[in-house]
Amino acid sequence: MTGHSFRRYRFTKRTHRNQDLGPFISHEMNRCIACYRCVRYYKDYADGTDLGVYGAHDNVYFGRPEDGTLESEFSGNLVEVCPTGVFTDKTHSERYNRKWDMQFAPSICQQCSIGCNISPGERYGELRRIENRYNGTVNRYFLCDRGRFGYGYVNLKDRPRQPVQRRGDDLITLNAEQAMQGAADILRQSKKVIGIGSPRASIESNFALRELVGADNFYTGIAKGEQARLQMMLKVLREGGIHTPSLRDIESYDAVLVLGEDITQTGARVALAVRQAVKGKAREMAAAQKVADWQIAAILNIGQRAKHPLFVTNVDDTRLDDIAAWTYRAPVEDQARLGFAIAHALDDSAPAVDGLSQDLQGKVDVIVQALAGAKKPLIISGTNAGSMEIIQAAANVAKALKGRGADVGVTMVARAVNSVGLGMIGGGSLEEALDELESGAADAVIVLENDLHRHASAARVDAALAKAPLVMVVDHQRTAIMDKAHLVLSAASFAESDGTVVNNEGRAQRFFQVYDPAYYDAKTVMLESWRWLHSLHSTVNNRQVDWTQLDHVIDAAIAALPQLAGIKRRRAGCDLPHPRPEAGA
Repeated sequence: MTGHSFRRYRFTKRTHRNQDLGPFISHEMNRCIACYRCVRYYKDYADGTDLGVYGAHDNVYFGRPEDGTLESEFSGNLVEVCPTGVFTDKTHSERYNRKWDMQFAPSICQQCSIGCNISPGERYGELRRIENRYNGTVNRYFLCDRGRFGYGYVNLKDRPRQPVQRRGDDLITLNAEQAMQGAADILRQSKKVIGIGSPRASIESNFALRELVGADNFYTGIAKGEQARLQMMLKVLREGGIHTPSLRDIESYDAVLVLGEDITQTGARVALAVRQAVKGKAREMAAAQKVADWQIAAILNIGQRAKHPLFVTNVDDTRLDDIAAWTYRAPVEDQARLGFAIAHALDDSAPAVDGLSQDLQGKVDVIVQALAGAKKPLIISGTNAGSMEIIQAAANVAKALKGRGADVGVTMVARAVNSVGLGMIGGGSLEEALDELESGAADAVIVLENDLHRHASAARVDAALAKAPLVMVVDHQRTAIMDKAHLVLSAASFAESDGTVVNNEGRAQRFFQVYDPAYYDAKTVMLESWRWLHSLHSTVNNRQVDWTQLDHVIDAAIAALPQLAGIKRRRAGCDLPHPRPEAGA
């Protein structure tokens, strides 16, 4: 019909064999125009080693040496870098829709504490894909694969989609009004109700729970040790007087020390920024010869593998070892000792460390020389190493460098998307909440978007919940504790709700609702967690609902918690200004 099979070209048309590049990326080499964008990004920018260009002249092939999953944690960006569709999102291809048939909204990645900006796309009540959304001070053009492809939990078939009440051995499906009346009747009869929040729930949802149960009865849902580390991290950010750089700013530093944090696993986008910082040495050498930043071949030739120094300590190998000047594999305690030794070598007033081996002391001297000689040194640590001492050591090193007049920065990585926001709200630890239930002091508990088995032993959690006459769970995922719940309120996920989260640098960012699940199924009753909790609060107190939109919740939160005032400074977009140090971050 189109005449596509009739050509004036007499010879066999060249076709390429496509490769299996793993579960996330499809390969269609016959679309290639040999623009070299893929290898420029994958090899020159992301430092990937398993994708390249093979052949010569007009016979080239872009792919791996053999079939196999791409090894880089940032391979998904090939989908957006490629202009012709050689590399495409395989998870989207399974239920493909044209872009103009999909509904997108500005949002924030929920996979870690970095807060990359994303655009989730929906069609027919399903989240179909996630695309990068440019933010010049955060992730700019690129995402990690976890953030791009890790949205499947939103589409799970076993998600709670209606409120459910347990009556004996039966589960009764309720509508919203029945759920509110039933829950309110039970709460009125309870002598003490406690609430367990979550670092993966928004500022608004955690605050709504705090308002419902009272500040003294609100618990963060974070383990005691983790909460102590989080508070120390916040103290460093508040009181340390050290600049916390944005993700983009990290690329401008000329010496980096990573203490105890495997950032490729806990904040992958930071690792990509560190890679650019390390390569800054070659760019500086090229710039001195007036070579443009985009001429990577010339930069590599001039630089001759020159790098800014990167030092990494961890309990095991990390994905940054290939660019590190030195790596230290040791128990967490020894890593902290190394950090304290570096701080003391930089500043005699810092605590000294005894008992270092001669070889290790030599390495300390090398690190000190590199950090002291840098114009912009950067110290990276976080809560994921499980050590208060490592965080303190990182703070000591940063303070010592600042005392020398360096333009030092400190980056702390937290565990979850809103760990910092929840830390600013405050509350008791999970262990304290379990103590309340075990002692019988509390006879009702509301668990907000938190799988408690992830933060405490399953045996203790189950035993504590078994003693509570009322266990209410508000969540958008089916968790093990729902089997112990007397009432389940079906919450909306980030793609189905509005909210605010605070990232690791203290940057408040808002995400917006992509779609309403009830539009496609009238039986679905999935509300934002803060709407459920505020409605319950209003029902218990026999008053009208007065939080009808997100800004109403934020105004109430700021009135009760002045440390959150930074959220209000700009509401017109997703990226809100940092809550300032005096405001709690």
